Amino acid sequence: MENIYLYMLAALAFLAIADLIVGVSNDAVNFLNSAIGSKAVSFKTIMIVASIGVAVGALTSSGMMEVARKGIFNPGEFMFNEIMVIFMAVMLTDILLLDFFNTLGLPTSTTVSIVFELLGASVAVALIKIYADDAQSITDITNYINNSKAIEIILGILLSVVVAFTIGAIIQYISRVLLSFKFEEKPIWYSAIFSGFAVTSIMYFIIVKGLKNATFMPPAVKEFLSTNPIAFIGLSFAVFTLLSYLAVKLLDAKIYTIIIVIGTFALAVAFAGNDLVNFIGVPIAAYNSYEVWSISGEAASQFAMIDLSKPVQTEPYLLLIAGLVMVLTLWFSSKAKAVVKTSVDLSRQDEGSERFKPNFLSRNIVRLSIGLSERIDSILPEAYKNWTNNQYIKPISLVKAQDAPAFDLVRAAVNLMVASVLISIATSMKLPLSTTYVTFMVAMGTSLADRAWGSESAVYRVAGVLNVIGGWFFTAFSAFVAAALMAIVLYYGGGYALTGLLVLAMVLLVKNYMSHRKKSQVMREEDQLEKAESSSTQGVIQESASTIANVVKRGNRIYTSAINGLATQNLQLLKKNKKQILKLSDEIDALRDNIFYFIKNLEEPSLSASNFYINILGYLQDMTQSLEYISKVSLKHVNNNHKKLKFSQIKELKDLDEQLENLFLSTQNAFESRSFEEIGAILTNKPQIFEVVRDKIQKQVERTRNEESSPKNTTLYFALLLETKDLLTATMNLLEEYFNSHDSSVEPATIPEGE
Repeated sequence: MENIYLYMLAALAFLAIADLIVGVSNDAVNFLNSAIGSKAVSFKTIMIVASIGVAVGALTSSGMMEVARKGIFNPGEFMFNEIMVIFMAVMLTDILLLDFFNTLGLPTSTTVSIVFELLGASVAVALIKIYADDAQSITDITNYINNSKAIEIILGILLSVVVAFTIGAIIQYISRVLLSFKFEEKPIWYSAIFSGFAVTSIMYFIIVKGLKNATFMPPAVKEFLSTNPIAFIGLSFAVFTLLSYLAVKLLDAKIYTIIIVIGTFALAVAFAGNDLVNFIGVPIAAYNSYEVWSISGEAASQFAMIDLSKPVQTEPYLLLIAGLVMVLTLWFSSKAKAVVKTSVDLSRQDEGSERFKPNFLSRNIVRLSIGLSERIDSILPEAYKNWTNNQYIKPISLVKAQDAPAFDLVRAAVNLMVASVLISIATSMKLPLSTTYVTFMVAMGTSLADRAWGSESAVYRVAGVLNVIGGWFFTAFSAFVAAALMAIVLYYGGGYALTGLLVLAMVLLVKNYMSHRKKSQVMREEDQLEKAESSSTQGVIQESASTIANVVKRGNRIYTSAINGLATQNLQLLKKNKKQILKLSDEIDALRDNIFYFIKNLEEPSLSASNFYINILGYLQDMTQSLEYISKVSLKHVNNNHKKLKFSQIKELKDLDEQLENLFLSTQNAFESRSFEEIGAILTNKPQIFEVVRDKIQKQVERTRNEESSPKNTTLYFALLLETKDLLTATMNLLEEYFNSHDSSVEPATIPEGE
C-alpha cells in the first residue's frame, strides 16, 4: 500500500513541472503586458529582465508555501491518506483548468484556481468523513475548514479587483494631468520627481516587503528596514530623484524606459514570490507529509497530519529548480504570447479591430458611465476642463503612427508601479493575492483614466473585461466542483482511479497542445491579409497584390466547398466552410478599419492612392459578402434536411464552379507574379462567363415552368446563381480597377523608413 503514495509523489512531481509551465503561460501577462504594450525596449530585453526577476522572486517565496499546507483547511483533522487524495485532486484539476484557459488565450487567476481547488477537495473529503461517522453532522464541516483564513483570502482576492482598478485609475489620472501625453517636452524635474516616486514605491515594497524574508538577506539589513521604514522611504525618494535628474541632465537617459525596465523586474519578482505557491506549494506540502508519515510507523489512515500546521522552510534548491522551469517557459511558450495579446488589446490607446463582441451589460454600463460623466462634467469649472483636455491632446506623431505602441511610457510605468506595490503588500501579509486580477484590473483602470476607452471602443472593451471577469468566476466555480469530484473519485477508486485520471490528464494536455499548435500553424499558413502602407497608387498596387491573391485563393476554395457540400449533403464540410468565410470576412473588415491610418500617412500629392485603396477594399468586401451568403444558404438548406438538388442542377453548378475556378486561378497567378498586364486577357472573357450564368438562370426558369420541382430547391438554386453573378461582378470590378490604374512606367513611391 505504501507504494501508491510513492507513485502519488512521483505523479505530483511531474504535475508540478507541468503546472509551472501551464501556470506561467497564463501569468506571463502579469508582468509582460506593460513593457510589451509600450514597446519601451526590445522584446529580447524585456524577456531577459523578466527572467532575472522570476528567478529572484522564486527564491523569496518560501514563506508563501504555508498557504497550501494550512491556509484553507485544518490539516490536523485529516489523515495522511486523505491529505494525499486532496493534494492529488488539486493538482490534476489545476493543470487541466489552466491549460483550458491558456488555449482560449484568456488570462485567469492561478491563485483563485488553487484556493478553490483546495477548498473543493477538502470539503469533499470532509463530507465523506462526516457521512461515515454517525456522531458528526454537516455543521461539523467547520472543524475541517480554516474558515477565517479562507474567507480572508477569498475576500482579499475579490476586493483586489475593485482596489486595483480604482487605484490604477486615480494614479494614472493624476500622472496624465501633470505630465500630459507630451511628457518628453516637460522640464527635467517633472520626470525626475515622477521617477523618484515610482522607483521608491517599487523598491520599497520589493525590498522591505518582498525580500525581507529571503534567506540570503543579512540580519542587519533586515533590522534596519524593519525599524526605520520612514527614513528608508525618504532617503530613497531623495536619492532616486537626484539620480534620475542627473541621468537625464548629464547622460540624456530615457528615464521612463528605465522605470519600465525596473518595474518589469519588480513585478516579475513579486509574481514569482506570490504565485510560486500556486504551482509547487501543494506538491511540496505532499512531500513534507510523506516524510513525516514515513518515519512515524503508523498506518496511513490512522496518522493525523498535525505536523502540516508547523512552519517549514522550503529547500532553496527546489525553489531554484522551479524558477528555472518558469524562466524557460517564459521564453518558449506560444500560449503565453496569446494571453498577453488579450490584455494588451483591451488596454491599447488606439482604435482598431476589437476581439470581443458588445453585449447587453456592456452597452448599459457604457450608457450609464456616459451619463455620469456628463453630469460630473457639468459641475466642473470650465477653466479646469480646458486645462485637463489640453493635457490629453496626443502628439501628431502618435496619432499618425500606424504601428504605434498600444499605450505610452507613462501609462506603462504607472501599471507596473501600482501593480507591484499592491502585490508586494499582499505577499508581505502572506495573502495569495491574485496577481492576474491585480495587474489586469490596474491595466483596465489606467486605460479608462487615459481615455483609451472612447465612444468607438468602450462598448467592446467593457465587454472584453466582463468576459475576462466572468471567466474568473467560472474559474472559481469550476475549480471547486472539479476538485471535489476528483477527490471523490480518487478516494473511492484508489490506484485505478489515479492511473485513469493521470492518463486522462495527459491525453487532454497533449490534445490541447496539438490543437493550439495546429491553430497557430493554420494562422501562419493562411497568410494574414497585409495592410497597405505605400503613399502612391502604384505602391498600393504592388503592396496589395499578395492580399488580392490570398482572398481569391481562399474565395475559390470556399465557393468550391459550398458546391461540393451541397452536392454530397456534407453538413460538416458546410459548417467548416462557413467558419472559413467568416474568418476571411473579419480580416477584410480589419483592413477597412485600417483606412484611417492609411489616409493619415498619405502625402498630399498622393491622395488618389486613398481612392484606389478604398475602392479595392469595397470590392473585396462585396466578394466576401457574396461568398458568405452562398455558404449560409447552402448550410441552411442541408441543415434543415430539405430535398437534395436535382442531378441536372448539381451538374450545372459544378460546371459553373469549374468556370469560376479557372477565373480565380488565372487571377491568383496574375497577382502572385505581379503580372498586371495579364489582367487584360482575363477581362476579355468577361462576357462569356456572364453568359454562362445567364444560361443557367434561363434553364432553371424553364425547369420551374415545365417540370415538377421543390420550391425550396428552386429558391436555393436561384439564390446561388444570382449571388454568383454578384460575386463575378465584384471580381471583374476589382480587376478593372487594377488594370486601369496600373502603370508599369511609374516607380512605386513608399513611405520612407523612420517616418
